[in-house]
Amino acid sequence: MAMEITSANFEKEVLNSPVPVLVDFWATWCMPCKMLAPVIEELSQEANGTYKVGKIDVDAAPNLAAQFGVMNIPTVMVFRNGQVVNKSVGVVPKKQLADMLK
Repeated sequence: MAMEITSANFEKEVLNSPVPVLVDFWATWCMPCKMLAPVIEELSQEANGTYKVGKIDVDAAPNLAAQFGVMNIPTVMVFRNGQVVNKSVGVVPKKQLADMLK
């Protein structure tokens, strides 16, 4: 299951992660986010320690959304060594998200 990422654990779980982290910026009221949610869960179940998957509720952590310029949701970013290395906005196929992790 994808972990919940908050302002409190963002640095530890994302910026200081030894493996790449796929982060889904979402909100409970967002229909496209709900469409993407099963794909995010599938990727999280397939991680096997090679990467992590987390979700940031933009309503609960607006500071993180603002820090990374999230204007539309769902926005998915891949962090590697504390830096954003890939970004996708909107509902995209699972393969596209998996390719972002490579």
